[in-house]
Amino acid sequence: MNKDDEQILVVKSEILFKDGIWQGLKNDNLNYYLELIKNNCEFKRRGDVETDNNFQQIIPYIVFNFENKFFAYKYLAKAGEQRLVNEKYQLGVGGHINKEDIKDGKDVVEKGMMREWEEEVDFKGNLISKNLVGIINDDSGPVEEVHLGLVFHFIGDNSDIQIKETDKMEGKLFLMEELGKINHSPWMKVVYENYLSKL
Repeated sequence: MNKDDEQILVVKSEILFKDGIWQGLKNDNLNYYLELIKNNCEFKRRGDVETDNNFQQIIPYIVFNFENKFFAYKYLAKAGEQRLVNEKYQLGVGGHINKEDIKDGKDVVEKGMMREWEEEVDFKGNLISKNLVGIINDDSGPVEEVHLGLVFHFIGDNSDIQIKETDKMEGKLFLMEELGKINHSPWMKVVYENYLSKL
């Protein structure tokens, strides 16, 4: 299926931002916004909302670490999403939530997040914890302004994590001080400056 024809989870911007809009990482009232998303979400054809800022495409954005190292990756020339191909690193694993994620009646955000996690990376360990730590709204660019990032922090019990689609992406674990020196994507910059650097 053409990616433009995917049915993806969105929420009307006027509903999400009815109590005010923010720029950067929100780290308060997170459960309120999570419930707001779950109770007001709908599915739209991806191609119809990619440039429509009346809707926010909801993206689980998973930050993974083991001990003092954090996982980051970048897109290569063969990646399907050409707008993301550059030398900038992404900190979060994730992507759109699809209509198929509601089939078994489970939490649609949790189901979509874990599907993306399993599709993108091969982690040979156990997850010790999974916590929602922030919500990104970033209007700095045309891609960012139509997406809302739910930032989850996953902590693993070992360092055996690899990108699955090695022809499209490359990733590895970085020490915290190394993270500060690599090129950041817009969302990585938000999460690094407002969350990770304060840990």
